[in-house]
Amino acid sequence: MAKRTGEKHTQLFNTIAPVYGLFFSMQKRRFAEVLDRMRPELDLSAFASVLDVGCGTGALCSVLSQAGLEVTGIDPAGEMLLKARHKTREEPITFLQANVLEGLAFEGRSFDISIASYVAHGLPSDERKRMYREMGRVTREYVIIYDYNQRRSHLVSFAEWLEGGDYFQFIKSAEKEMKGCVSLLRSCFSEVRVVNVDTHAAWYICRPLHG
Repeated sequence: MAKRTGEKHTQLFNTIAPVYGLFFSMQKRRFAEVLDRMRPELDLSAFASVLDVGCGTGALCSVLSQAGLEVTGIDPAGEMLLKARHKTREEPITFLQANVLEGLAFEGRSFDISIASYVAHGLPSDERKRMYREMGRVTREYVIIYDYNQRRSHLVSFAEWLEGGDYFQFIKSAEKEMKGCVSLLRSCFSEVRVVNVDTHAAWYICRPLHG
């Protein structure tokens, strides 16, 4: 059933990719502002490589690339990746069609940083934990879950109710869920720190725990 749900979401994002593409420039500006605001807490430009999980049309990938990182973006929706490659065609970004829930073809600790922007809240709890485990496996330094915090917006609540994701459960238990994530009888993360980046969003900054 989980696989069928994932396929349904991929089809949805393939369909709406042209709409997402219209907001590329606006998304870039917002991502750039957040990265700048977060520099005192965690300066991503100090690292060499980053994996963007669920990269969509590539707006965050573009900002990270312009900050000097070697960027790999993955997404299961091929139409999103077509938009991403077109929008960032002048930048040295690697885009791959891949689903983090099915396991990634990267060796352990392949990237300094991995980040998933507004992906977690749309997944059921078991799939979120699977994503945390896989991101932790391929990451050396920090896993960043960039998503909603507990300050609910009525507009966002309505939109997420229509989308049918797990937004309401996610915002209730995000930090606890990440701290309690276990893989092979070991915790996924040694540390989880929450930093609000704007009114309704946070960076959940997680340290992978490598055995």
